[in-house]
This record gives sequence, C-alpha cells and structure tokens, in this order.
Amino acid sequence: MTAPLDSIVDDYLAHVRAERGYSEHTVAAYRADLADLLRFAEEHGVVAVSEIDLPILRDWLWAATERGLTRATIARRAASARGFTAWMTRRGLVPIDHGARLRAPRAQRALPRVVAAPALDEALAGLEARAVATHDPIDVRDVAIVELLYASGLRVSELVGIDLGDLDRRRRTVRVVGKGAKERVVPYGAPAARALDRYLEDGRPRIITAATPTGATPTGTAAAPAGAPMARRRTPRVASTRDDAFFLGARGARMGTRGVYALVARLLAEIPGTGPSGPHTFRHTAATHLLDGGADLRAVQEFLGHASLGTTQIYTHVSAERLKESYRTAHPRA
Repeated sequence: MTAPLDSIVDDYLAHVRAERGYSEHTVAAYRADLADLLRFAEEHGVVAVSEIDLPILRDWLWAATERGLTRATIARRAASARGFTAWMTRRGLVPIDHGARLRAPRAQRALPRVVAAPALDEALAGLEARAVATHDPIDVRDVAIVELLYASGLRVSELVGIDLGDLDRRRRTVRVVGKGAKERVVPYGAPAARALDRYLEDGRPRIITAATPTGATPTGTAAAPAGAPMARRRTPRVASTRDDAFFLGARGARMGTRGVYALVARLLAEIPGTGPSGPHTFRHTAATHLLDGGADLRAVQEFLGHASLGTTQIYTHVSAERLKESYRTAHPRA
C-alpha cells in the first residue's frame, strides 16, 4: 500500500503547491504530517486508500496526543488530513470524505512577543553605530534588513524574496508576494528608507565586488558598448539569482531565511524579554505598535497580508494586555 499511497500524496502536494499557492514551508509540513499518517495506517493494516476511515484518523491524532505533541501541532495535522481526504474525494479516489468529520483540539494561541519601542530604538541605534564604525557592507545590509522588517511587518519569506524592481524608493513602498501567492504593496518610513538607500548605493555593490572573482565582470553592471569586442570571462562562483535579488549573502547570492533568523536572534538576545527570537517578532511588534498608535484593524490586516481579520485580532489582545499592564503599574488604585 505504501507505493500507491505515496504517489497519491505526491500528487496532492503538487496540487496544493501549484493550485493553492502554498509555500514550500507549508508543503513540507503537510508532507511530514501525511507521511506519519501513512506509517500509522500501515501499522494498523490499512492496505488501500478507501480504508483510511474516520476511526483511523482519530486514532492517529490520539497517538500524537499520547506522544506529547502540542495542541497546535495536532490541530495542524488534522487540517493536513482533512485537506488530503477532501482532495481524494473530489478526485473520485474515495467515495466518502471521512476527514470532513475529523475534529482536533483548538490550538491555544499564545500572545506573541512584542518589543517595547524604546528597547527597539536602542537596538536599531546599536546596529547603525556598528555599521558606521566597521563600514562593513554586511553590517550595512543588516541595518536595512531589520529596519525593513520592523517598518513593513514582512514575513521572512517575503523579505528574502524581494527583487530590485520591487522597491519603489520614491513612494517608499515595497511589493511582496505573501501566502497563497498573494501580492501586496507595503509602505515603509524614513529610517528604513535611509537604511535601504545606503545599502543599495554602498553595501550591495561592495558585496557583489567582494564576491566576484578577479577578472570577472560583476553581474548587474552596465552592458558593454555596441560593437565592442566580447571579453572572455571566468565563470563567476556566485549564483545568478543575485542579478535581481535585493538582499545578498556574503557570497553574493540571494540571502536565505536562515541568515535572517541568525541576525535577528543575535539582536533580540540583547533585548530584555522572553519569547521567540525570530523575524516574526518584528512583524508582531510592528502590528502591535500600529494598533497602539490608533491604526484601524482592517488597515493592519491589509498591511500584514492576513486573509482573515480573525488572525489580525490577536494583536488587539496584545494591545489590551499591554494597556492592563500599564494600568497595574501606573494607576494608584490598580
């Protein structure tokens, strides 16, 4: 049963990637969930697609609970299974969608970590001072990354996917492609504009120069005049994606999410507070600061690229908690 079911899972994942626009991260999570489901089903004697019924699905989730998986993980696994069984039913592979009746515990939504504005200002000032002192193009780039993450509340995948043509420096906006392949245009402010301009005019060119072998022509430079003899060039050791990629790694190729995570983790380690230390913290912080400043909830929804207003409403809870904490510490009769 393994080979046929594996093939069906591959077809389903190709469907959600191409037709639903799911990110590679989401597709990888679905693949892991469904692979675990297939192993569990095989251990319980399932030999055909039609035998993956509701009791098997419920037992699979129960086994995950017994193994100590979090409610969020179990909820995601249930969603993976429901999507898979619904697709198989539409394709006529099974007569009944057993996953439609599958329920999982609602994931507990913890309040996200939010960095206070004074602490964030201090951290950004420290990054800026380092870039000025070292004049290192990587430090110049890092300032631009963090300023843009906070200014525009981007997801890390959106940030590393930016191309040169996506930035409108005159209007101070950046075009990104978010979840579900949905495109949106997001504004950024004056501090981010200064950091991005300096990166484009100084940091990025020096990264390319440092990454280009001696004798090679850096990509992105002006073309040779018409009629000029074509020079023989050594094959550059950098990825061609740097032609369009906005943020570059030290070797001149498009920067990946891992590098952004490492940068943000180092920065947040120096800021008081507990909780996650990834780039999403800046997204949470930007959204919360917008609401604290009086921004409309639906405007913040569009700013973040949320499909559902309910997803954005978590930040109203954050703002309320911050208000209550301020009240408890400041009001004499709290």
